[in-house]
Amino acid sequence: MDCGSLLTPDREDMTEEESFEYLPHTDPATFVAEFQKSTSADNKIKFHTGTTTLGFKFKEGVIIAVDSRATAGSYIASQTVKKVIEINPYLLGTMAGGAADCSFWERLLAKQCRIYQLRNRERISVAAASKILSNMVYQYKGMGLSMGTMVCGWDKRGPGLYYVDSDGQRTLTTCSVSGLDLLTLMVSWILVTVTKCQ
Repeated sequence: MDCGSLLTPDREDMTEEESFEYLPHTDPATFVAEFQKSTSADNKIKFHTGTTTLGFKFKEGVIIAVDSRATAGSYIASQTVKKVIEINPYLLGTMAGGAADCSFWERLLAKQCRIYQLRNRERISVAAASKILSNMVYQYKGMGLSMGTMVCGWDKRGPGLYYVDSDGQRTLTTCSVSGLDLLTLMVSWILVTVTKCQ
């Protein structure tokens, strides 16, 4: 079945088995705009700008997409930040959160992966690399780290995609979205719809 055709909620040729529940609003941009314009004190949704990182694992590999803007509060510090960090030729990490935290821990992970390769005479797996990162940052849980990163790549078992945050939580996933901006909300809405097609 073509996923693109499922994105249109007005299809009349869908059987009961093919149908799935849609979010209550068909246009996420319009839905979100209502909250952004609201000046009401009871408006519980406050939107912040920030990083958006997307990761998708499929049979032949992994696709990673990130933005390139760095912000400091409402100030845009840079429009050209490299938020995909090469850990080794077969592993990548993404940056979301504090740029210094992400950069430091992923460079340290790259060093640990190289040491593993020299000791064992084989490349480290995606799962093992993400576990090393998770274990390293877990030691600093609750100490103010700000990091949400995806570790992805290709190893003997095929493609791998893991999400690791600054609390040391590690999640194996087939698609991951992280970040704090409006685009993340919209992409998450699309992902909910598209992943139902798989």
